[in-house]
Amino acid sequence: MGVNSYSNSRVEHLACNNNGSNNNMKIQAEIQMPPLEIHKVRLPPERTTLQKLRHRLSEIFFPDDPLHRFKNQTCLMKLLLALQYFFPIFQWAPHYNLSLLRSDIISGLTIASLAIPQGISYAKFANLPPILGLYSSFVPPLIYSLLGSSRHLGVGPVSIASLVMGSMLSETVSFSQDPILYLKLAFTATFFAGLFQSSLGILRLGFVIDFLSKATLVGFMAGAAIIVSLQQLKGLLGIVHFTNKMQITPVLISVFKQRDEWSWQNLLLGFSFLLFLLTTRHISLKKPKLFWVSAAAPLTSVILSTIFVFILRNKTHKIAIIGELPKGLNPPSSNMLYFNGPYLALAIKTGLVTGILSLTEGIAVGRTFAALKNYQVDGNKEMMAIGLMNIAGSCSSCYVTTGSFSRSAVNYNAGAQTAVSNIIMASAVLVTLLFLMPLFYYTPNVVLAAIIITAVVGLIDYQGAYKLWKVDKLDFLACLCSFFGVWFISVPLGLGIAVAISVFKILLHVSRPNTLVLGNIPGTPIFHSLNQYREALRIPSFVILAVESPIYFANSTYLQERILRWVREEEERVKANNESTLKCIILDMTAVTAIDTSGIDTLYELRKVLDKRSLQLVLANPVGNVMEKLHQSNILDSFGLKGVYLSVGEAVADISSSWKAQP
Repeated sequence: MGVNSYSNSRVEHLACNNNGSNNNMKIQAEIQMPPLEIHKVRLPPERTTLQKLRHRLSEIFFPDDPLHRFKNQTCLMKLLLALQYFFPIFQWAPHYNLSLLRSDIISGLTIASLAIPQGISYAKFANLPPILGLYSSFVPPLIYSLLGSSRHLGVGPVSIASLVMGSMLSETVSFSQDPILYLKLAFTATFFAGLFQSSLGILRLGFVIDFLSKATLVGFMAGAAIIVSLQQLKGLLGIVHFTNKMQITPVLISVFKQRDEWSWQNLLLGFSFLLFLLTTRHISLKKPKLFWVSAAAPLTSVILSTIFVFILRNKTHKIAIIGELPKGLNPPSSNMLYFNGPYLALAIKTGLVTGILSLTEGIAVGRTFAALKNYQVDGNKEMMAIGLMNIAGSCSSCYVTTGSFSRSAVNYNAGAQTAVSNIIMASAVLVTLLFLMPLFYYTPNVVLAAIIITAVVGLIDYQGAYKLWKVDKLDFLACLCSFFGVWFISVPLGLGIAVAISVFKILLHVSRPNTLVLGNIPGTPIFHSLNQYREALRIPSFVILAVESPIYFANSTYLQERILRWVREEEERVKANNESTLKCIILDMTAVTAIDTSGIDTLYELRKVLDKRSLQLVLANPVGNVMEKLHQSNILDSFGLKGVYLSVGEAVADISSSWKAQP
């Protein structure tokens, strides 16, 4: 077929340099086209408004088509499939065996050795009683093992959620002066975090968390990690009176203002174990097979430091210790949920922020390890699982939990096969709660500070920030704003600024879409950007433009102005180079995935403006729903028979032939 054929064209072109910055092609060509078959642009099949709405809602909320497995199944099979969908444990439990159990026991005990010291540390970091960290490592993992779809996610408290909860609540309520109210707000914030998370899953609104872009999270995590580390100077230096604020300036002022409280015993003990923990982490990073070295290091540090302080207890009175921790299972806390009072808004706000952050981290971690083992993690199931375990946790003396990257990495490397590893971990925590709590009495706070610093150091992704700088400067700006917002303003506001910049980036792309001038790649029917392909040739008397965006009310005015500017610049270029007069503008709509009434009006106005200047406007390759709207608006009548083509090549060939046929 002779479509887009330029084999008989005689093209003579000269390359010239425009101020040393761009090579423009001067083209004088005479195009001789063989007879062509011009394809008609067809409308998509007719559908009712209800059918369109149903299809659109299905694409928005059910892109994975969760009901496809239920088709052509018996009632009994549908019931079984429903149980497997809501409780993934029913999928793998029938195939479970002793070999899998052995692997899960090893991995479960390994992450328990990490979870116990981390739980105590993170609870203190959230300004909560240390025992809550262990409670939060017992109930939530059990619930997740029933509802979660990840085989490797290690569930428990995490540093960032602990940081955010502690900083947001402490700004209004003092955990030392009013500990009962603070505890109530923490449980209530956990309840609302779970309610928000599970609602996103049930309503299939997971795209909400996508507004936390990777660039935003890189900056936020790095900023929060540094703030977390600086906060631990309180424990490392043995400072008693320390600021509750989380910004870098008051933290540093507090550190140097309280120099008289510095303790060389704390300093020596803390930095010794910090060096030990960082060394074991480095070993595990260099040799992944030695993952257990890093995994066992926190518990080893707790044991050694506790023994050391116990032996020298009469000489180490300046080293603060955890003290007595209550034995026993999680006490109920549903009676402590705070649903009425002046601080309810604070609890809801804290719950939403910590809920979004913990949900983002949990799903990202779950998908990361699922990709390594080539299985799928259902985002909506994960939202429901994480949300329900936090709702249950708020009623059983737990605070916000999610999938921890450090625990999940250890779980994966230890050979976990199923969610049973979380059950084994929870069982180990249960034994600790029932029988081993007195052993933590002499555990020094300084070691917990060292454990936290080691855990958050891995959140500083400088390589990711450098990659953002190389690839996308606007993403890097979002990263920086998130980073410095956390440093100098506050953790939640820093996150809010970064999200606002990410939303601004989306609006910028929508309201100022990319437009290109296209040329023909010699010897091919392909039209591509003149800027990207320097060998591409302009077609005399034509300017071919491509719009790489839907045409909406938000960008329609801009597109009209930008297209008219392209036309003006092309006319000036043609006049300056003595080339053929511009006669036709072809708008390539291949990348225009949608159009609204404002966009249609813009095309109509654009055609009228160009018609007054004796220029023809032609549309090429409008996609199905765009073509349907153009047809329904009757705008195509004004374009005439030669106004819409299936491709740019057909438009150029047919219009050129019609010009040649004219006397």
